[in-house]
Amino acid sequence: MPAYPDDRSAEITAALGALPTGTPVSEVARRLMDLFTTGDLEPGTRLPPERQLASTLGVGRSAVREALAALEILGILDVRPGSGTYLRGTASELLPQTLRWGLLIGRKNTGELLELRSGLEIYVARLAAGRAEESDLRALSESLDRMRSGVGDLKAFARADLEFHNALAAAAGNDTLVDLLHVVRSLLQVYADRAVHDEAEALTAIDEHAVVFGAIEAGDEDAAASAMATHMGTASERLAAEAAR
Repeated sequence: MPAYPDDRSAEITAALGALPTGTPVSEVARRLMDLFTTGDLEPGTRLPPERQLASTLGVGRSAVREALAALEILGILDVRPGSGTYLRGTASELLPQTLRWGLLIGRKNTGELLELRSGLEIYVARLAAGRAEESDLRALSESLDRMRSGVGDLKAFARADLEFHNALAAAAGNDTLVDLLHVVRSLLQVYADRAVHDEAEALTAIDEHAVVFGAIEAGDEDAAASAMATHMGTASERLAAEAAR
């Protein structure tokens, strides 16, 4: 059996504090995640019992139970019947899951997500222009070729498009930035998969990606950011239109 950190129930309950009366399950989950991502708790730390958490937060045990179950589904907690509930990973490991959960339980504003994605993609392109290695350039070139060959198959085109952006993110060399971008993309993916409707739109997207690639290949950070800003403008318009359907 693996060794687990010493019991820190008293410390955890003191850090949580009571929630306002009538707080929904999502707010219980938020309070727990705020605590988990401080970096003060080690992986494998056992949480206080449901009864103790409910008393501390000032909510019913059912609200705590539902919040813990949701966090288990996201891979943040490990609930073991007869043993307890344990924290799965470190704060940095939990970041992608907690970001996704926080966005999902909040008011999902597609316009704000599109603005966030645009800003992240533009910065990624700038970083990639200064950091891309030969292997990154090959991956980008191959994705661009697959986009060209997929014009007649829009599903294949969409996959190649995503591959291009993933390769660009990898070239940027910033894992935290990539995690955040992945979360935002995943929330928009339901629209992104259907955003390109015909060959003309696909060809426009290919031309825009080619300009981005050319700037990355030349190591021109300003040109890469500018080219991505242009692409994000047209891509965001298509995504917004699809979301409004």
